[in-house]
Amino acid sequence: MTTTQYLLGVHHGDEVTWPEGVTADRVMADVDAFNTRLRQEGRWVFAGGLKPASSATVVDASGAEPVVTDGPYVESKEYLGGFWVIEAADLDEAMRWGTEASAACHGPVEVRPFQSE
Repeated sequence: MTTTQYLLGVHHGDEVTWPEGVTADRVMADVDAFNTRLRQEGRWVFAGGLKPASSATVVDASGAEPVVTDGPYVESKEYLGGFWVIEAADLDEAMRWGTEASAACHGPVEVRPFQSE
């Protein structure tokens, strides 16, 4: 079976907030359970949580000299806070995993396919 890799991106602000009654411990437990299920189903490729966007450094070497600046590349209310890279048979399957990811992290998840070779 041919699969495609998809990015499941978790977006939130530097100050992470969850729905009322949801704690960081619960989110971590739900995400751990989701990660286990991805691995058991053979869909796990890679995942990671990111430090706040304020910890970013941008390097721009498109000119004659590289320019390095502190902070995120784009000022925004929300940033990529974490992600999964999964393998799925098609967009429908990736969307099902994205739905489970959103439920696990108690927030929105963007589902995007990687470019084909």
